[in-house]
Amino acid sequence: MKDSIYRSHVLICTGTGCVSSGAKTLEESLEEELAAKDLSGEIKIVETGCHGFCEKGPIMIVYPEGVFYCEVQAEDVPEIVEEHLLKGRTVERLLFKEPMTDEQIPSYQDIDFYKKQQRIALANCGQIDPEAIDEYIALGGYEAAGKVLTEMDAQEVVDTVKDSGLRGRGGGGFPTGLKWQFAKNSDGDKKYVICNADEGDPGAFMDRSILEGDPHRVIEGMLIAAYGIGADEGYVYARAEYPLAIKRLEKAIKDAEEYGLLGKNIFSSNFDFKLHIKKGAGAFVCGEETALMNSIEGKRGMPIPRPPYPAKKGLWGKPTNINNVETYANIPFIINEGAAEFSKIGTEGSSGTKVFALTGKINNTGLVEVPMGTTLKEVIYEIGGGLNKGKKFKAVQTGGPSGGCLPEDYLDLPIDYDSLLDAGTMMGSGGMVVMDEDSCMVDVARFFLNFTQSESCGKCTPCREGTKRMLEILNRITEGEGKEGDIELLLELGDHIKSTSLCGLGQSAPNPVLSTIRYFRDEYEAHIKDQNCPAGVCDELTSDYYIIDEEACIGCSKCSKVCPVDAISGEIKNPFKIDPDVCIACGACEPECPVDAIAQA
Repeated sequence: MKDSIYRSHVLICTGTGCVSSGAKTLEESLEEELAAKDLSGEIKIVETGCHGFCEKGPIMIVYPEGVFYCEVQAEDVPEIVEEHLLKGRTVERLLFKEPMTDEQIPSYQDIDFYKKQQRIALANCGQIDPEAIDEYIALGGYEAAGKVLTEMDAQEVVDTVKDSGLRGRGGGGFPTGLKWQFAKNSDGDKKYVICNADEGDPGAFMDRSILEGDPHRVIEGMLIAAYGIGADEGYVYARAEYPLAIKRLEKAIKDAEEYGLLGKNIFSSNFDFKLHIKKGAGAFVCGEETALMNSIEGKRGMPIPRPPYPAKKGLWGKPTNINNVETYANIPFIINEGAAEFSKIGTEGSSGTKVFALTGKINNTGLVEVPMGTTLKEVIYEIGGGLNKGKKFKAVQTGGPSGGCLPEDYLDLPIDYDSLLDAGTMMGSGGMVVMDEDSCMVDVARFFLNFTQSESCGKCTPCREGTKRMLEILNRITEGEGKEGDIELLLELGDHIKSTSLCGLGQSAPNPVLSTIRYFRDEYEAHIKDQNCPAGVCDELTSDYYIIDEEACIGCSKCSKVCPVDAISGEIKNPFKIDPDVCIACGACEPECPVDAIAQA
């Protein structure tokens, strides 16, 4: 039966987030219900990749109306089929509600989380079946590759990417076209292109979602890069913890080979390109390009000194170009629409868009793609819907575990490479963690440094030993054993590690510590001098019981209902009290109070 006679298409997100929430069970229930109602020939189910709004999964969109249903479960299927697919009535209880207004919004295009984005790298994610090459081609897929191989020479391709202003989306922000030029100019009988899909930052899943939702876009970008630099072979280095991304990429490569889009004599151009997948074991340091190449070669994933750079001497000693998933995903747009169109988006020094993994104490979390130059406030409050439970904003961390934390004064900062660096943080791969007033910035710095210290490969002394010493100091401070001079010692160690470490892991590892000292030094001093954690996070520096402000208490009794040890007593409409001898300081009562009358003693 041909697609043209289906009267409705039901798109179900089958990215990792939605699958973990029950998308497969939902799909099976829908298939059974459609069969039972004799609708299988009228309604087509389409598996898509990630929509980005993972916390609202499983996600279902019904076309042609474009109605967006979220948090859909198998038990909701009969109602959706009966009411929407048979009677044309929207199931309102499954619609998205704006967190600040509770307004129900039927179309995903009208949801602030989506409508304020501009999608290039994520353009097809959530819109097509990632395992159907025909759907990618139907939306213009491989047109850019065809144009390059039949109408342009290699230097024209490189010049187009240079003119676009595209900078590497993997962290460093090095100009992509310039990187390609170096590889093109290098002499060698063999050259390689590599896609870095290692993505080890905690909370970051941009590359994974692109590979799961639109793998052909990355393949096409790599194909164009290979032609531009003169390579005939490439590798996608993806961590083994991404089984769905790898599965879909494997199928995409196989289908592209069958269509003659990979392999020999592509587009009858005498250009050959072979693509492989290398599964990484999950070492964070393998995000560094020299460590990544060592891993592909079967060696231990450890960085090596540069120069020579990979463009001169890379994989197996041959000239090599390495970009990450998101960088390659921008290439088809640049070729199809032109460098000028791409450079119109963003800022003068940071063209195009950037994908962020928006997480933390915020109402709307997930993947967002916005033009460079968008302010932090726009992302956090307009797309992210503001902070949970009306809490006060405290800081935002950008750049993953190697980034920095910025306070409220920087909310109007435009997001671009140079502005973030000037402020003491970085773009990184695109992590963005929002913190509220209940976050302890010393503990936040300790958390991220603990990650990078654990992931240090140990090859160079500054990173191996320096991060360990910094972590020991932070542990002492959060445990109530901080002493005079600790802050100055952290600053001194951080500067030395940044300037003397071998690779980017060590060079950026101190950033969370240095930025939190820069903007939240008073919290460090409170921990050391006053033996107090202002946020009440560090157990050894907080009271072991809670109290109720009797003047503020309205006697609603909500706190007493959640106390697990019955430490709270009182009468309705009269102030309640907490027995300090019974209280176990679990904190269950504090978020329940509607007037913020509860705090640690």
